[in-house]
Amino acid sequence: MPVNNLLPKDFTWGFATASYQIEGSFDKDGRGPSIWDKFTKTPGKIRDESNGNIATDSYNRWKEDLQLLKEYGVKAYRFSISWSRVIPKGGRNDEVNQAGIEFYRKLIEELVRNDIVPFITLYHWDLPQELQDRYGGWLNKEEITQDFVHFAKVCFTSLGDIVKNWITVNEPWCVTVLGYGNGIFAPGHISNTEPWIAAHNLLIAHAHVVNLYREEFKSSQRGQIGITLDCHWMIPYDDSPENKEAQARAIDFRLGRFADPIYKGYYPLRIKTILQDRLPDFTPQEIALVHGSSDFFGLNTYTTHFIRDGGQDSDELNGNVKTGHTRKDGTELGTQSDLPWLTTYAPGFRSLLNYLWKTYRKPIYITENGFPVRNENSLSVDEAIHDKDRIEYFKGYTNAMLDAINEDGVDVKGYFGWSLLDNFEWAEGYQVRFGVTHVDYKTQKRTPKDSALFLKNWFDDHLQK
Repeated sequence: MPVNNLLPKDFTWGFATASYQIEGSFDKDGRGPSIWDKFTKTPGKIRDESNGNIATDSYNRWKEDLQLLKEYGVKAYRFSISWSRVIPKGGRNDEVNQAGIEFYRKLIEELVRNDIVPFITLYHWDLPQELQDRYGGWLNKEEITQDFVHFAKVCFTSLGDIVKNWITVNEPWCVTVLGYGNGIFAPGHISNTEPWIAAHNLLIAHAHVVNLYREEFKSSQRGQIGITLDCHWMIPYDDSPENKEAQARAIDFRLGRFADPIYKGYYPLRIKTILQDRLPDFTPQEIALVHGSSDFFGLNTYTTHFIRDGGQDSDELNGNVKTGHTRKDGTELGTQSDLPWLTTYAPGFRSLLNYLWKTYRKPIYITENGFPVRNENSLSVDEAIHDKDRIEYFKGYTNAMLDAINEDGVDVKGYFGWSLLDNFEWAEGYQVRFGVTHVDYKTQKRTPKDSALFLKNWFDDHLQK
């Protein structure tokens, strides 16, 4: 195969998961409750009224999951640590749970023994409930920063000798907009001020964790640390000036208000203009810490949206724009998934990678990318494992990534498919399936889908030997 059809030798790939979505064992071996344990008990918040009490039982079945990773031929595995499993009450003066650390240590050691590189996310949305109750979680800058730094220090100290890839926070947009803006995710607040405060505090806490790693651990542990942001690609609905401006505004509200402070050192002007005094200011010391606080660009991306100006009466949380998948001529962008916001459109993925590389000039790790096949949950196992729409998606997106690397010169270092397993899909409960492995939630039986084999073969074919 010609070199321009191959990935660099140091390219890494694998699958991703998150603690609350797979572990279960919510009250086992000293784990404390998280905000998702409480949130899932709120009537009407989870589509099927389910929760992560059992999930895919991966706390007990982690060896089975590791066997799947080996079978799929991955080079890396991205997963998250449950804060309340390590520090049940979460705080810097609270007891550390040795059983929680031992669980993750065991898993990581086994991964490393099998030549699978661990990529660890410290915060994938499951804040200890105690910290939410004590001081409002991400709304209290001083307290959450100190407690997050302490949690990170426990993880770096206990695991950093064998972990070289750290992600501080997964998708701050989801944490703050869905958790504090429209109440769709835990802790379920609805506010037009809280999401901007929580996001500001999250950036500062993230930066302090990165600073801690660089000052106290990096020289001996020789790892890298960064953050994962999420963004769809955005296309103006037409060439009108208002819709072109709407596209830029939508990108700023989704991505720029996190990426710009980290990679450029300031908030986008559009954000400041709209939010005015609801957007907190960084002190000079804070922005000095935030600026440059990621060794790479962690990207979660799934789809592409058409963007139209929505006017002042539309949703400010997304920058007063309207989104959709239908072109002016009535045709759809691509294959519809099981979620209304997600369709297949691989060219948009290539455009997004180019935009990020040109705008931020940081090596990119695609930390999540995947597709929930429409109505897959209603299919039998024998039907669900032949997931041709997911294969179509992965084929388009991996080839778009390859073109971005080899034809456009974008520096992409890794790719993680979402997800290793069907699992608890947050507000959708168990109704939507993203996995390359089918999980029977009654028996916990795992069955590989065709998409798992597709990705194994694709990377076998395209990685330089």
